[in-house]
Amino acid sequence: MTGKILAACIILAALIAGGSIYYLQVYAYYTTVAVHGSEDVMLTAQASGQPEAITYRDFQAIDSDSSPIRYRGCFTTMQSLEALAQSYLVIEKAEPRVAPGWFSCFDADRIGAALESGDAMAFMGTENIRYGIDQRARVMCGIGSIGAAKSFLRAERRPLIALNLRKVTDYA
Repeated sequence: MTGKILAACIILAALIAGGSIYYLQVYAYYTTVAVHGSEDVMLTAQASGQPEAITYRDFQAIDSDSSPIRYRGCFTTMQSLEALAQSYLVIEKAEPRVAPGWFSCFDADRIGAALESGDAMAFMGTENIRYGIDQRARVMCGIGSIGAAKSFLRAERRPLIALNLRKVTDYA
């Protein structure tokens, strides 16, 4: 009888610890980013090498103080993919980091597939926001979408940008 009680206590403690760790990783440290206006979305210009604000709307973002790589954001822009590629620094190899499932506008699997197929491009946002951490943007035009913006994008054929991609480094 004592062994059953001890086993039940161990299992209960493990379930509580596992649930707590899951909650802390997926929900607790994230906060919604407030929209500041014209400088929430910046891409690095090819000509100057400096970040410049671009026009956007429908901005949504989350961030966490616990890590600089937890920033995720989505928004639409009126600029075409071609115009962005001519003006801003394109990143050849990038892959998205996963966002929490409850942040529905950011779908890393769809972003990654769009980057691989050429339906999306990655751009340098702001280099070295913190030492060694770059903010990057991915633009996917018309075809495909992320989360709740799906019908809006198909109707108006506007590019959608999702922030926070990590650079893929070749160690050849």
